[in-house]
Amino acid sequence: MRISGFASGMDIESIVNDLMKVERLPLQKMEQEKQVLEWKRDDYRSINTLLLDFRDNSLFNMRLTTGFRARQVTSSNEDFITAVASSAANQTSFEISKVEQLATAASWVNDGKISSDQTNKIDASKSLYNEADKLANNLTWNKGVIEKKNIKVESGQTVKLDDNIVYDVDTSLDIQVNGKGFEVVDSANNLEANQVYFDASTGELTFADGAVKTGDTISAQYVKDNKTIDTTLSEGSNGYKLDGGSIVADSNFSLTVNGTNYSIGASTGTNEYALVDGSGNSIGKINTNSGAITFDEKLTETTDISVTYQQNYTSFSIGASTANGETHRNFIVSGNESLNKIVDRVNSAKLGVSMMYDSFSDQLTLSRTETGDFDSTTEDIQVSGDFMTSVLQFSNNRTNYEEGTNAKFTINGLSTERHSNSFQIDGVTFSLKQTFDEVDGAQPVTIGGVTNNTEEVFENIKEFVETYNTLIDNINNKLNEEYHRDYKPLTDEERESLSEKQQEDWEAMAKSGLLKGDPILQSVLSEMRRDFYTPVNNDESTGVFNQLAAIGITTTKNYMEGGKLVIDEAKLKEAIEADPDAVENLFRGDGDSYGEKGIVRRLTDSVEGAMDKIYERAGRATATNYQLRSAEI
Repeated sequence: MRISGFASGMDIESIVNDLMKVERLPLQKMEQEKQVLEWKRDDYRSINTLLLDFRDNSLFNMRLTTGFRARQVTSSNEDFITAVASSAANQTSFEISKVEQLATAASWVNDGKISSDQTNKIDASKSLYNEADKLANNLTWNKGVIEKKNIKVESGQTVKLDDNIVYDVDTSLDIQVNGKGFEVVDSANNLEANQVYFDASTGELTFADGAVKTGDTISAQYVKDNKTIDTTLSEGSNGYKLDGGSIVADSNFSLTVNGTNYSIGASTGTNEYALVDGSGNSIGKINTNSGAITFDEKLTETTDISVTYQQNYTSFSIGASTANGETHRNFIVSGNESLNKIVDRVNSAKLGVSMMYDSFSDQLTLSRTETGDFDSTTEDIQVSGDFMTSVLQFSNNRTNYEEGTNAKFTINGLSTERHSNSFQIDGVTFSLKQTFDEVDGAQPVTIGGVTNNTEEVFENIKEFVETYNTLIDNINNKLNEEYHRDYKPLTDEERESLSEKQQEDWEAMAKSGLLKGDPILQSVLSEMRRDFYTPVNNDESTGVFNQLAAIGITTTKNYMEGGKLVIDEAKLKEAIEADPDAVENLFRGDGDSYGEKGIVRRLTDSVEGAMDKIYERAGRATATNYQLRSAEI
């Protein structure tokens, strides 16, 4: 084409655009092919998601014995005893002729009200140090600094705490291993598994052989006489915060700022004291409850600070006899903690003991969280420390204390006991409700013969069949979905000429039928139908129920439904009642050969095989588009 000039009257722009459209056609075709492959990949992956869900839920549940061994049991008097049968329950019956005693938990009500004035009781939410004057019995505060340390045990390591620890074998040292409290004892001889010896002269801990292993974490809380902090400010500051609260406001406290010494001065408010030098000049104040120091003027960067201080603290210990053995914890309490905080610490310590403070009665209780008597030689709940025995009034005379008791009953003529009112015998869980004795005219309670729960087993099988039919529906829909050959993915130019609704409609047509007649999907349907209808013949088969049709499950008469199943409910229930073991074997049977395997095991193999083929074709969610294109090629 020869053009003599731009004034020729020809539409140059249209000519160039048309030429470019021709040049872009191969690229557009490749982009459309790519889009089709991506849509096809997404369809494959959606099918794989359905197969995965079917395998991990329905097939997995049907491989469990609970799906076929649902048991039921009845009680002749549920006011006295109730019972529930597990799938492992033997098909037998029981008679309980007497419940002499129910299991109870140990409980302890303290000796009296802990506040001295009932019109001005202790506020359980406030600092215990500030509320101590309201207590009926005097609380003596110790002076020191509470420290914490975590030690990761290494092979051959000697476990050592700090030197100069304030040591009281009863309460002032709390040792835990992996969260379990250990009782601190005063001798390393004959240590038990839950005991630890602390050598105050060396600061070392000694455990019983095997009680602590490499990799264990030892947590220690202990008290030192005082603490000194030396630091240099990295930037200007109006204040400084000490570790811990309830700071002792006496002559043992000292603050040094750039070489000038300050001490506790006059009180400036609740829990607040001035910090003054030898001439009475103030540098700021300290809140002894929180340990916060506030300076009158902002200190400059590089200011040297040194603080020596003590805290008010008390301590106590609680232990219990439990089903898992003896428990023990020492509690070191700072004066700025509240009674509510102390109660919460006890309850979260996993001691098997719960504590409660009732503000109305102004009293406390301790209760073991388990029923039963686990050690007749030791009280179920043990306490020590003046805070517990005097201040909270859990005195050693145990005036309002009741030990835990075991449940005592006679079953099938045998007198026996249990720690709990709920217990299991031969797969049946019994719950004792109240005491009774046939001597007093009460009728023995018969726990009726354990039988199969036909209805529950039927529902499990029915749910499985319904889930299978849903899967078949989804696969068939993809196999039979109409393919619209004339609808290709839209190009950018084509999108510009269509509305958003028109684009959606076009894409729906273009995506339709991409897996129509797909050989992988047809194969999995064929294999699953074969899995269902091939007889199960193994050592457990009775020969009566070795095919689905024998228990009332067949395919629908409409061949277009692709092998969906229908259930003859009456026939299935009759089969479950007649021979539940044979029904179970039909689904769960095992063996080396295909014919010996139960239907569920066959289906699992077929589904996993189909999933592997789809993975090869479409990849997983993290696979690249290249994998799909390579598979297509």
